[in-house]
Amino acid sequence: MSITTVLFDLDGTLLPMDNDVFTKGYFKLLVQKLAPYGFEQQELVDAIWSGTAAMVKNNGIQTNYDVFWKIFATSLGERVFDTKSVFDDFYENEFEQAKTLCGLDSKAGDAVKSLKEQGYRLALASNPIFPMTAQKARIMWAGADPKDFELITSYENSVYCKPNPEYYTDIAKKLGVAPEECLMIGNDVDEDMIAEQVGMSVFLLTDNVINRKNKDISRFSHGGFADLMGYIHRI
Repeated sequence: MSITTVLFDLDGTLLPMDNDVFTKGYFKLLVQKLAPYGFEQQELVDAIWSGTAAMVKNNGIQTNYDVFWKIFATSLGERVFDTKSVFDDFYENEFEQAKTLCGLDSKAGDAVKSLKEQGYRLALASNPIFPMTAQKARIMWAGADPKDFELITSYENSVYCKPNPEYYTDIAKKLGVAPEECLMIGNDVDEDMIAEQVGMSVFLLTDNVINRKNKDISRFSHGGFADLMGYIHRI
């Protein structure tokens, strides 16, 4: 079955970044935003991590959004529901400052544009632990246009997270395509290459590769953006 649909990871794939540096800076901005509302820094950070962990374990019954806010409220109390508009405002405004924590590789935006022009259907398969507003902002930071993606996974529209293979099955269902029609491109050996388990083709982008368990990557098609475009040309 030929490839009709290309899925892109974001962090470390389209958007070069150090995850630890980004997370630390992003949390700092969020804490500054919420400090006037009586949230202590460490309790807020701990609650965010608890909510994130719950989303990663989501079993498909609720959206990641619902899972996150349930755990967030369990950690910090019902008062958090009164600050939802503050969170929304943060992602619309202050979150933009986190752009400085990321790099930029023009080849990423060029690849997206080229594949779109070639007629491929595109999806942004970034781990859906962020709101849609944040996902779209980060796509633009990468030099790409959110409108080029038929589907962008976010915590509002997703019920699974990486590395659960069901996350990829769900994307295929949403797009109305067979997994065998999809190519998943990502930099994380564990979280992105697992798409192979549901029948998708995979390409490991090695510019900012994450390989926590030092797995042998030779069995995956891999390389930089030039290698990627050559690979797609051949398939």
